Amino acid sequence: MRQGRNEEYQEFASARAGHLYRSACLLTGGDTHLAEDLVQETLGRVYVRWGRISRADNPAGYAQTVLTRTFLTHQRRHSSRKERAADALPDLPDPATAGDTALRLTLVEALGRLSAKDRAVVVLRYWEDRSIEETAAAMNTTSAAVRTRCVRALGRLRALLGDTLGEYART
Repeated sequence: MRQGRNEEYQEFASARAGHLYRSACLLTGGDTHLAEDLVQETLGRVYVRWGRISRADNPAGYAQTVLTRTFLTHQRRHSSRKERAADALPDLPDPATAGDTALRLTLVEALGRLSAKDRAVVVLRYWEDRSIEETAAAMNTTSAAVRTRCVRALGRLRALLGDTLGEYART
């Protein structure tokens, strides 16, 4: 019985790890090292409760909620740290995809300038395509707080990005 649950968990973790990593990269503002740590911690927490989670309606949603809460907890604990380690310089972009790459980098940089909770709201609502109620549950807050944060976060993104997105638009 336990071997079957372990195999089921391994299959789940393999299928969801990439998606969790992409979400974690957005939450962390592009800090891939922290994103990897958050995904590992999330998968560890899900494993501990896998017997119960595997019977739930949406184990993937549960894992995403764990990731978001793990990120917010990390931000509260390390709010005074603003350093980002880099072990290598980034590669130069391929000229054929330079527009897409530049857009992604611009968006990730803008997300990185938002507060942790604002970034979490934007990622959950617009990247994960969650409802206001689902976002509120994942962040352990009220629907009204999510609505307020959405408006403020999107306003801040507009202020940060200004007209720069227009230069990436395809004609």
